[in-house]
Amino acid sequence: GVKDYKLTYYTPEYETKDTDILAAFRVTPQPGVPPEEAGAAVAAESSTGTWTTVWTDGLTSLDRYKGRCYGIEPVPGEENQYIAYVAYPLDLFEEGSVTNMFTSIVGNVFGFKALRALRLEDLRIPTAYVKTFQGPPHGIQVERDKLNKYGRPLLGCTIKPKLGLSAKNYGRAVYECLRGGLDFTKDDENVNSQPFMRWRDRFLFCAEAIYKSQAETGEIKGHYLNATAGTCED
Repeated sequence: GVKDYKLTYYTPEYETKDTDILAAFRVTPQPGVPPEEAGAAVAAESSTGTWTTVWTDGLTSLDRYKGRCYGIEPVPGEENQYIAYVAYPLDLFEEGSVTNMFTSIVGNVFGFKALRALRLEDLRIPTAYVKTFQGPPHGIQVERDKLNKYGRPLLGCTIKPKLGLSAKNYGRAVYECLRGGLDFTKDDENVNSQPFMRWRDRFLFCAEAIYKSQAETGEIKGHYLNATAGTCED
């Protein structure tokens, strides 16, 4: 049958570990729902919990994998709002996956009926988890080496209008910017491979713009293409 989440997931005596992912949620419980139950519900629904007892709970160690609401306090000056502090063990999350982490912490739980409102206020990600992300392959020094620009800030811009230009006109805008003195240009995040400008066409016209501006200025120029795609192969 249905049981209170706080019996399992509200653990005020819990001492957080250095490897825990810690989240602070602002919760507004539904009328009649105690704040401890609301905080425990957030911890449960974003980790191992469900609304009822299931026999498969006995097939794993919930004590090892469950999220825990280890503290809750009222928000000063706000009626029926609380900050719920939740700790998640690191093993709940796929290494190097922002998508997986946020699906649990800011996705699955936000439609929960026991809460009138919920907002993630703060998040502490431990070093042990941060190190599982590869990050960019190189930093600013390699960018400077590629552009042969040192001792000053790099100056660039995003091509506008970000949507609607043909590949040829997009390349023309890149050329004018680079020829005018910028070190680099970049795609807007909205620019991918739309019908009005396919990625390959944009690549070819941008490459032409770079080579032409380099020949005329004697400087190395660059353009950062948005390479977002459905798969790594794409």
